Formats: sequence, structure tokens, C-alpha cells
Amino acid sequence: MVVAAAGPPDPGQARNLDELVETLRALKLWAGDPSFQMIMRRVNARWTAAGRPADELARRSTIVDCFKTGRRRINGELLVAVVQALHDETGYVAHWRQALRVSLAETTPTAQVRVLDRLPADVATFSGRQRELDRLRLTAGADAGAVVAALSGMAGVGKTQLAVHLGHLLAAEDRFDTTLFVNLRGFHPDPGQPPAEPAAVLDGFLRLLGLSGHEIPPGLPARTAALRELVADRRILIILDNAATVEQVSPLLPHSPGSLTLVTSRRRLEDLAATVRLDVEVFSPDEAEQMLAGAVAEVPIGPDPFAYQRVARRCGHLPLALGVVAGQMAARPGWTVTDHADRLDERHQHRRLETGVELALHLSYQNLPVRRRTLLRRMAAQPGADLDDLAAAALLDTDVATAASHLRDLVGESLVQQPTAGRYVLHDLIRAYAEERAHEEDRPADRRAALTRLFDHYLYGAGAAMDVLYPAEGHRRPTLPPRLAPGPALPDPKAALAWLDAERPTLVASCLYAARNGWPEHAVRLAGILYSYLDNGGHPADAVAVHTEAQYAARLLGDRTAEATALTNLGVVCWQLGRHPEAVDHLEHARSLFGQLGDRRGEARTLGNLGVVHSTLGQCEVSAGYHERALDRFVQVGDQLGEANTLTNLGCVSARLNRPASAVEHHHRALEIFRDLNHRGGEATAFNNLGDAHVKLGDFGSATGYYEQALAMFRELGERYGETCVLNGLGQALAGQGRRDEAIARHTEALTLATEIGKPEEQARASAALTELREPAGQASDAVRT
Repeated sequence: MVVAAAGPPDPGQARNLDELVETLRALKLWAGDPSFQMIMRRVNARWTAAGRPADELARRSTIVDCFKTGRRRINGELLVAVVQALHDETGYVAHWRQALRVSLAETTPTAQVRVLDRLPADVATFSGRQRELDRLRLTAGADAGAVVAALSGMAGVGKTQLAVHLGHLLAAEDRFDTTLFVNLRGFHPDPGQPPAEPAAVLDGFLRLLGLSGHEIPPGLPARTAALRELVADRRILIILDNAATVEQVSPLLPHSPGSLTLVTSRRRLEDLAATVRLDVEVFSPDEAEQMLAGAVAEVPIGPDPFAYQRVARRCGHLPLALGVVAGQMAARPGWTVTDHADRLDERHQHRRLETGVELALHLSYQNLPVRRRTLLRRMAAQPGADLDDLAAAALLDTDVATAASHLRDLVGESLVQQPTAGRYVLHDLIRAYAEERAHEEDRPADRRAALTRLFDHYLYGAGAAMDVLYPAEGHRRPTLPPRLAPGPALPDPKAALAWLDAERPTLVASCLYAARNGWPEHAVRLAGILYSYLDNGGHPADAVAVHTEAQYAARLLGDRTAEATALTNLGVVCWQLGRHPEAVDHLEHARSLFGQLGDRRGEARTLGNLGVVHSTLGQCEVSAGYHERALDRFVQVGDQLGEANTLTNLGCVSARLNRPASAVEHHHRALEIFRDLNHRGGEATAFNNLGDAHVKLGDFGSATGYYEQALAMFRELGERYGETCVLNGLGQALAGQGRRDEAIARHTEALTLATEIGKPEEQARASAALTELREPAGQASDAVRT
């Protein structure tokens, strides 16, 4: 990259993370090429002045990592800090932040984040914090504008519990009609699990608010605007838990009057425009004793009347430590509070345990049965944010009922959290402790075997779900050997889709981890299995991540077919994102590999997708040529689904080339094949396309018949976008027959539906048709003469 002598390099020209890193290298040279040590000192001086603790300062190795290409993840906060260390000019740094957001918005998977449209469960024994609750409720009630409350404090101090408890109190008063919650994972103990990108969080929020994946705009600014527009008239509560930086939070804030956003963080986030700020401290001695007394009311106090006070003091009055000890107390019948206080004192004297959390976790962990300890350690090692009882059974190599029982007990002992029914998570501090115990107590071979079983579980579960959802595409997915272990119950497509949606963050996280940590075959297979789900569900960032890692893993394996498949899938995703040159590059590379391997089916896929890209670019003759070659190869190898899809694309291109008779022929052939395959979505699309082609031919009666069949099928499938397109086509066909009132009714339906699902092109199509149909005849005649 050439560095301009007149000024620092422009990060806005970077199209991806590698190019952004190259720009950072150029900036380092432009700034006089300071040493990495010097950059580290400048970064840490700024962070120290901002109040960051010593254990969160940058290391030289992490500074060096910012300048390495070929990375799939990057610490955006650190990268911006490095830019400031090299050229601290406000506008230039802001330019870098924007460039970083643009790059990450389309390449960061949602694996690091799970969003909820409800509050996590409240703590049954919540106590204390009355002063904080009163202040927050007063602020939320007094301000008619958008309220932002920032809650800061050390790990384990109870910020999340306070925010969630307040949310439940306000919900009981019917203060809000919409709730969103997300753990932003700002301080995950595993450096391979970076904070959630705001673009990925917004993707999740917008889906929960009713947009489909294909309706979610690319890029962070557009997604922020979409969120604010959708919630403009709602009474909304948003909890942004465990935030790392202001840059992570700001794009997620609503601006609507009456909204309340609660932000929790271990940092004060000084630059956040907060309505109210609370520094959440450890409990006072009285609050700590009250919490213990309420949590273990059934445990006798014993001979020492000051036992609660001693336990609270040993726990440092920290809510997390108190909760863990309370869980331990409840699990040991026959012991008194005095007994537990004595044991804490004894352990503190004989071990160098520096914090209340460490002491509480150690004692609780040592008291667990062996299998439960093992499960806790293995949960800490799994790459996903959470898991269910089936995944826990795989980690523990046991049956589901046993795993579920262990999980319930761990929840009861406050070592595992259950924020929503059936999903289990570890607090960051507990995860870090359990991971340390795993490295001390487990053989590497045992840890690897547990993760292998977990990845097998996800691989076979995803395969089973895809077989239910897309049975006609089974021949395109990686083949898995038979397996006897039980998987998720997936009786129908609805259940299969629900399982995939629930597990998607963990599936993507597992694929990425597997590719980079010794399970390349799992990564390749899982990416191949998930292709259609991610493609049809509108998850391009996830798709970019898994197919990129699948390509990397395929190279490790020396599997050129898998590499070509991953490149083909990447090409499709790049086309969806509008990155057409990249799409063509990936597809041409894949086509070359498939050609060298003599893989006619793979070559056909790449040709067909090249046809789709060139059609999007308006190069219809070129597109038709690619589709014709793809069709020839699909017929040769007997791939009927590929043949039908290619005929559909060829028919659409023929219509654009004003060859409606050819379009009708192609769509009829596609329809016959889709029927043979029992591919209902394909049939509906073929009927709609036949309607479009017959409208071009002026055969409005036949077009109406085809549209009506397509409409019934799309409604049966719940495919609202397809329904919208058909309604507009049907309106046009009815108008062509002089059935003006019926045409107006259909276009009106289309306009309403297109508005609901956010499809501006179909809104415009319906509005234009309605304007023409409602125009008085005389004016229409004058308009034609003019």
C-alpha cells in the first residue's frame, strides 16, 4: 500500500481486515516507525490516565498482534488505541473507528453474542441495593426523554443482578411493552472470545423486532438507524450487560422518549452520555449479612451469633462470593452457619487465597462430587457462550438425564447461571477459575476427548436438522458416518429451524474454534452442513466466518474438494453482501480447483453462481452463458436440484433479455423437477416466475392462474416476501384483464405486506401500480397523448 507523503494513510480505502492492518502498518511508517515498546508505553499511559487497572493494560505481544494480517478476529479497542498512539488527531481517529466498524459489520459472526427479547430470571433472594434502586426508579420516572443509566463496578459486585431486578420491578408495573437484553461479553477470560461487535448485536435485536435476515441492512450506521426507527414509538427497556467500551454501547442506544437503557460495565465509560451514573460497590456489612440470612434461612446459625458477619467478611462482602457460599451452605445438611464460618477461616489461614471470590469458589468446588466438578471444568472449556443439557451430556459422556441433574445442582449452588429456560452459562470469574482447575487436574487427552464429543454432538445435530429442513439437498451436504448417541428431538421443519436458531451462536463458535485448534475436519463438515441454513436465513457475517475457517481447515487437511466448496460458499456470501469482485474471484478460483479435480457437480455450482453474480451486474448475456454451461453439467451428473435451480435462474435471465417464450419453457421444466423432488419452495417460485413470464407475453389469464397457485403455496410456507411479490404480479395480471377493483385490492395487500416486512422495492412497485389504477381515465388518456 502506498503511503501519501502529505498526510497519514486513509483507512476508509480498506475493504477488509487485512487491508486495514496494512493501513495500520503504513501509519506506523508515516509516524516515524516507532518501536512496538514505544507504542505500548503510549497506549498504557493513556489507559492508566483514564483509570484502567494494571491487569487490563496492553502487553507488547498484543500490540504486535495488531499489525499481523491473516487474522479472523481483532481487538478493535486496542487497534484504535494504537492509532491514537501514532497520530492522535480526533477526526482521524474517528475515521479509523468508522472504517473498523464497516469491516467488522460484515465479517464478525454473532457467535460472541446471544440476544434476548425478555429479561433473564430474577434472583429469588435479591436483597439490599435499596438506595440504588430508588435512584434509578426516580430517574426513569422523572425524565420523559431517552434515559441511559450506567452501572459500573468490579467483577462479581452484582451489577447484572441489580439491572435485571430493576427490570423485573418496572415490568411488573407495565412500564414497557418491549424488552431487549444482551451480554456484550466485554471481559471474557478467554482472549479468543472478544467483546461482541455492535453490528452483530444489532443483527440480533433487529431480528427480535421482526426483521428477517435478508431485511437487515449491512453496515453499523444503517443498522443503528433501523433500530431507532423500529423502536421510535415503543416503550422499550434495553439492558446492555457487561460492556467494554463506549464505542461498543453507543450504536445500541435508542433515542425514543420513554425508553430506558441500563448499561453495566467494569469501567466507568466516562464518555457515555448517561442520564445517571451509579458506582456499584460491594455490599455493606449489614447488606451482606441480610443476603446470607435470606438465602440460607433454613440453615441454623449455630453457637456463634456473629457467624454471618464472619462469612460475609471472608467473602469480602462481594455478592458473587456470597452467592456461591450460600449455595454451598444449602447443599450441606447438618452444618450450621458457624461451621461454614469456621471452615472459611481455616482455609484462609492455610491457603494463600487473596480474594473472597477465590476463597468461596475453592471451597464450593472442593465440596462438589467428582462428576459435577468435571462438568464445571468442561463447561469452562467449551467455546460457546452457553449450552443445553444435551451438550452437557456430550461433555460429560453421560446420558441426558444425568447431565440435566448435575446442571440443576450446579445452578442451585450458584456456580452455574440459567438466564433462560434450558440454557446454562458461567459467570466470567467462575469460568476463569474452572478453566484453571481444568489445566491443573485434567489430562490434555481427556479435555480433547470431551470437546470432540461436543463437536460431534453439534455436527450430528446440525446434520439432522438440515435433513428435516432441506431433504432435497442431502446429496450436497457432507456425509456423516452412522452414530448411536441421541440427538435433539426434531419431528418437523419448525422444530429443526428452532433448534438451529437457538444453537446458531454456539454452532458458529464451535466451527471457528475447531478450525484453529485441531479439529479441521469438524470445521469443514459443520460449515458445509450449515450452508443453506445460513444462506436462506440471512446470516452473512456468520457465513463469511465459517466458510473462511472451512477454507483454512481444508488446506490443513489437504482436501482440495473441501477448499473449493468453501470458496464457492464464500463467493455466494460475497455476492449477497454486494462485494461482487470478491465473489467472482472466489468462484473462479473454486471453478479452477473443481476443474482440476474433475468434479463436474462442483464446477456446475460455481458456473451457476457466476451466472447469478453477472446477472446482478446487469450482464445478462454473460449470465445466460454461465447458466447454460452449468445446466449442461448438472444434467450430466444427474443433479436434479441443481438442474431445477439453474433452469429457474436461466428463465429469469431470459425474461430480462425479453425472451418470454424461453423463460416459460425454462420455468415449466424447473416446476416439473421441483414437483418430483417435493420441493415446495421451488414449486412456489416456479409458479410465480411462470406468472411473470406470461404477463410479458400478454397472456394475463394464464398468469393469474399461476400466481394464485404460487400465492397459496407461499402462504402455506409462511414465506412473506414471496407472497408480496406474487400479490404485485397478480395485481398486474388482473389489471391486464380489466379487473380493476380486484387489481387494486391485490396491490393494496402487497403494499401493506411489503411495508410490514421492510421491502422498499415491492412497496414502490405496489404504489406505482395503485397510482396508475386509481388515476381518472381522462387524465390517463391525456398523459398518454402528452
